[in-house]
Amino acid sequence: MDNLKITATIRVNGNEHVLSDQNNRWFTLDLKNDRHELKAVIDPIIPFELVDFRIECDYAFMPGDKFFSAGYQSWTTADEFTRGDIQRGAMAGFSKKLVHLSGISADDEIFGAYPRKRGLFHSITYTYIRSGDKLDLYGSMSEREGFTIIEADMNKGRLVFRRDTKGVFLVDKPYTALDIGIFSGGYDEVFDAWFKAMGIPKPRIDHMAGYTSWYNYYQKIDQNIILRDLNGLDRVRSDTDIFQVDDGFETYVGDWLDHCDKFPDGMGYIAEKIHAKGYKAGIWLAPFNVQIKSRTYKEHPEWVIRDENGKPVLGCVGWGGAYTLDIYKPGVREHIRHFFDVILNEWGFDMVKLDFLYSECHLPRNGKSRGTIMCEAVDFLRECCGDKLILGCGLPIGASFGKVDACRISCDEDLKFGGKFYNKIHVNNEVPSVRNAINNAVLRRHLNGRAFCSDPDVFYLRDTNLDFTWDQKVLLAKINNMFGDVLFVSDNVGDYSEKAIAVLREMFRKHDYKIVSAEYVSRDVISVLHDTDNARMEFKFDVETGEVLNNGAVEVFPSNKDR
Repeated sequence: MDNLKITATIRVNGNEHVLSDQNNRWFTLDLKNDRHELKAVIDPIIPFELVDFRIECDYAFMPGDKFFSAGYQSWTTADEFTRGDIQRGAMAGFSKKLVHLSGISADDEIFGAYPRKRGLFHSITYTYIRSGDKLDLYGSMSEREGFTIIEADMNKGRLVFRRDTKGVFLVDKPYTALDIGIFSGGYDEVFDAWFKAMGIPKPRIDHMAGYTSWYNYYQKIDQNIILRDLNGLDRVRSDTDIFQVDDGFETYVGDWLDHCDKFPDGMGYIAEKIHAKGYKAGIWLAPFNVQIKSRTYKEHPEWVIRDENGKPVLGCVGWGGAYTLDIYKPGVREHIRHFFDVILNEWGFDMVKLDFLYSECHLPRNGKSRGTIMCEAVDFLRECCGDKLILGCGLPIGASFGKVDACRISCDEDLKFGGKFYNKIHVNNEVPSVRNAINNAVLRRHLNGRAFCSDPDVFYLRDTNLDFTWDQKVLLAKINNMFGDVLFVSDNVGDYSEKAIAVLREMFRKHDYKIVSAEYVSRDVISVLHDTDNARMEFKFDVETGEVLNNGAVEVFPSNKDR
């Protein structure tokens, strides 16, 4: 990297100092900079708070280059930007405090406001700059010291690498202020190299297909509905391997083990029924959240995260508001371990979908950054779950690698293909949106099979409680099948027509083709090149309307092995 500019901002005894010297009276800096790595380690001489650390360098952006924004967590929209684009953040008209500190949003504006100017972009944990089919990938080797933010000024030809150091205090141990791996080559080549360099093993699973209850009933589920839909899957029993009960089985969020009248025989009984069909049993939890009305919060108000004024901090506004359990407080870890032990070992569930995980790290504390807290929280969840499967959701992507078996890589979907009024104004990158879900399935495809087994969210084939055309249903199913390997429907398959059953069987099957490229060729049109056994095919569709533009797929030329 050329023309490096290093800046550290520290706070000592309430006074801030902006430093550009690698060695000074407060710390020494060990810097490694070559074509494969950019690494900076700070060794404090006296204790101080690290307010900010960044390294800026030149980058020769060429006309047509695209900067990839990875997005902060599961729901955040990923994108590729060219110099003339503007990267937009939270919905205009809402204050940052209201949107972010209240838990309405968990997007990356917590790391700083969007410039909202052409050519200025940022990404969290990793990015690539793509010129045609060649990429320069910059990837954090670990987020345990703090989340990594990568910024681009395509107008001035500069890149900035900085660590989210809010909450970090250095006393007597070296601190890795940045650790960036640099990889150049083709799409698959650079991502293979990055995950190999990080030492992330292949996921334990490579495919799951089945049912989740959320997108038909939301919280309005009961024992009869779940058992009816379980029996409905008999029609595709040989194609199904998992059945997941989503939110709605609990009395209140956080009171996971309390008896709920909607499930009179208990959740252990539900797991037995699922196993009797030959499926893995999955269940949804928000393990760090407690609803304001919950028994757990009323009995243990001291367990939740509080701000500097001692007030409990909202983790999210769902369910009328929920606070977040602080995993560093006495009693909380024992409480969480206990309900996981009951759910996984007594009730017998095989997989847990763990949601709203970002809420644990929303507020830096105890001298730890957000990234440190999130990585330690995910470590703790893996410890609690042992060998059981974890499907992460609402999870900062950089903390998930090598820890979860599967992960959502998109926002929630809507039941209307074109979206609702808020989609027509300006989304805050995380609100329910079929378009954004499809977008993320395509643009985050590199995570599938490397970081985890990707969950692009559900597809639908039912005829009720849905505003989709048949072609839109099939398109969403095909995109999920092409780019993900956690394939869920939320339908009562017992009501399906034979036509829908045939499509479901096809879309539950693991795909057997290789994605060569997938990108926007205009504002709303995505072109996907993929190889089958005999030919290279192009699949082109309009992400806004759901229209397939070339009758499904057309042959471009015979595949490489036949030429």
